[in-house]
Amino acid sequence: MPWHTLLWYHSIVTDMMTPKNWIGSIVLVLFVILLGIGLASWKYGSLQTEQAASANQPEPSETVTVAVARTIDHRPHTTSIGTVLALRSISLKNELAGTVREVRLTPGQIVEAGTLLVALDVSVEEADLRAQEAQVALAKTILHRRQNLSQELATTQEEVDRARADLDVAQAQIARTKAVIAKKTIRAPFKARVGIADVHPGQYLDEGTLLTTLQGVGEAVNVDFAVPQQVAGGLQVGEAVEILSSATAPSVTAKIVAVDARVDPTTRNAMVRARIAGNSDVPTPGSSVRVRIPIGAMRKVVAIPVSALRKGPGGDQVFVLAQGQDGQTRVRARQVETGPMSGDDIVIHEGLTVGEQVAAIGSFKLRDGVLVTIASPPQHPATQAQP
Repeated sequence: MPWHTLLWYHSIVTDMMTPKNWIGSIVLVLFVILLGIGLASWKYGSLQTEQAASANQPEPSETVTVAVARTIDHRPHTTSIGTVLALRSISLKNELAGTVREVRLTPGQIVEAGTLLVALDVSVEEADLRAQEAQVALAKTILHRRQNLSQELATTQEEVDRARADLDVAQAQIARTKAVIAKKTIRAPFKARVGIADVHPGQYLDEGTLLTTLQGVGEAVNVDFAVPQQVAGGLQVGEAVEILSSATAPSVTAKIVAVDARVDPTTRNAMVRARIAGNSDVPTPGSSVRVRIPIGAMRKVVAIPVSALRKGPGGDQVFVLAQGQDGQTRVRARQVETGPMSGDDIVIHEGLTVGEQVAAIGSFKLRDGVLVTIASPPQHPATQAQP
């Protein structure tokens, strides 16, 4: 280190060792300590003031309505997807080929049984029919003559029999021609709703051409649905099931009319058929519906409104009303085991007993131990209610 740097350090240390500088440093340290004590005293006083103010304020509370756990009659059920089928539904086709002469197919129209829908050209058959009618008239005349001659022994019995056979053949030809005309005149076999059609006059139709579909109306419909084999084993013919066609439409009751004796080896399900009596609420054939199938026996269970159930980190829970040590009404979170819904209620298997009060509307803002204010008097528990 250079000699002039050593001289500079020596001068600084000498200046700090003087009595005047020592006194200034001590005063500065004392000032800082006193300032810290003053700030700490001020902060402590502020905290004491806030605590005193909060002690004089009332504890906040949450307003809720109260429901009472009650007993209801409930029967477990399962759900399946079903398909609506008309009792009578056909794809209308022509049996004989021909040219379309007349069409009376209006999609969506309801037609009565026997209503003319499509007529094919039968001018050739009508001409044949007139010729055959003339042949029948001639055969009758010849037969009548042969019978008269036979009485006078002027002819043989063989000639009479041949004349009678000729008449029978002519009459059979008429019947055949009329049958052909009837087959080319297509009528509604039953009261039905007409489906979409694309048939026009002058169009040539081959045999078996699809004309339209007919769905029977004014009568019952079937609903086919699949259930597990365990469920199918407990179903009986005549038992009621509930049919729901949409979320807004009211449910419809159907009666089970058949349970398939065969279980699908792949799905282990069995087909069940239920029937809905004919009324204005019958779903449209071909539509998909939801079927609620009862299983097991009716039993009594504990139920609360759905609004009282909350989803917590540990599962389903409710807030039960209880008196705190201070005598005020508070809520306590309690885990419960839930079951299926029954109308606007939810079934509780474990965690609640009949008569306990739970927070309903407003329970979403609660936490364990919160002070609550009851918005309306609690409902009295019902010993029995309809599911």
